[in-house]
Amino acid sequence: MNEIAEDQQAQALYKELPRVVIVGGGFGGLAAARALCKAPVRVLLIDKSNHHLFQPLLYQVATAILAPAEIAIPIRQLVGHQSNMTVALAEVSGVDAASRQVLVNYLDRRDAPLDYDYLILATGASHNYFGHDEFAQFAPGLKNLNDATSIRDRVLRAFEIAEIEDDPKAHQDLLTFVLVGAGPTGVELAGAIAELRRFTLASDFRRVQPASARIILVQSGPRILPTFHEELARAAHKRLEEVGVEIQTDSPVTGVDARGAIVNGKRIASRTVIWTAGVTPSPAGKWLGVPTDKSGRVIVRPDCSVPGHPEVFVIGDTAAFNHLGQPLPGVAQVALQQGKYVASVINARLTNDFVPPPFHYFDKGQLAVVGRNFAVLQIAGFRLAGFFAWIVWAMVHLMFLAARENRIRVITQWIWSYLTRQRGSRLILSAGGTSPLFD
Repeated sequence: MNEIAEDQQAQALYKELPRVVIVGGGFGGLAAARALCKAPVRVLLIDKSNHHLFQPLLYQVATAILAPAEIAIPIRQLVGHQSNMTVALAEVSGVDAASRQVLVNYLDRRDAPLDYDYLILATGASHNYFGHDEFAQFAPGLKNLNDATSIRDRVLRAFEIAEIEDDPKAHQDLLTFVLVGAGPTGVELAGAIAELRRFTLASDFRRVQPASARIILVQSGPRILPTFHEELARAAHKRLEEVGVEIQTDSPVTGVDARGAIVNGKRIASRTVIWTAGVTPSPAGKWLGVPTDKSGRVIVRPDCSVPGHPEVFVIGDTAAFNHLGQPLPGVAQVALQQGKYVASVINARLTNDFVPPPFHYFDKGQLAVVGRNFAVLQIAGFRLAGFFAWIVWAMVHLMFLAARENRIRVITQWIWSYLTRQRGSRLILSAGGTSPLFD
């Protein structure tokens, strides 16, 4: 009886602890949740997916190098040992900051309120079609596992349909891949498709030559990888051309439909257009009714809190944080560091400890891979391109995978693919009749 009474007392005390609600199980949300593991709080992590996704390797799922389970892991598996944490599979529809409530959709309930004492919005970003949302049905982006497997289906199905197409004139449209946007995602995806075409599929078909497929990387600005140093962008440009990627810069896209894209006023006939041209933040600013920058990111204070609401924090892609006179980029390292920082702020407030100084971002550099044996790396004033940068890229990505089993699976698959030039996840999952290539 004493044990039961003690347990009931412990539960009652636990319910009295402040509740921290974290929206989003990506890099920032997960980092914040883990950093609060010993804090005197109840943590509720809400995400519309049940898994944490390592987004930097999504392009490898889209090009059949890795399987979805190799870059994603259930959130509960990652934090199941954390006694002060609960995970909720639900979708947040809004925030009532005045009442300190998050509005949640789950099952048949809409806008169900959940109370919070502290709120961390780590809601990420989605595709940005720059006012042309009608492009979305013809040019999928790459932000989640569904996107990745959909793109993989489109790419692999294009070769399958070309193999059975009797009219050779149709092969060119089927085997032309247009990627809109030459940032890291576009560059990495273009390089991976080039290798898929050149090596993996080379001997698999009889009526078409996969190596004849065209890969066109389109950029509206004057060069690819605009956030990298110009020297590295030139090196990546040269490498892409060496593996057979056609690059068109200063070429805005003004139209996309089922038959291709209009680039710089000219139509490129293609049955596979992929959108890699930017992101737009979640609607957190609208939920909170607070000022945002021109792209819709919430303008936050030096401690990542929202002006007028010190108990609400916005981090990662959804936050506009001015650091050393420049806005921070929407990359994983920003979200990770902000997540840990915000957790330290909350813990300090609750324990009356020394409140941390304003958030300071430590730039660990940028990396982008361009196919086999080649990557570009910049850290502060240091720049590197080639094989050794590729080794660094591989080590960094393995290190930041969330779970040990993912690291083992990924490195095993990488070694096998490197030695054999084969890809073990060449599965088409969508039914043939639902593919845009059959429209």
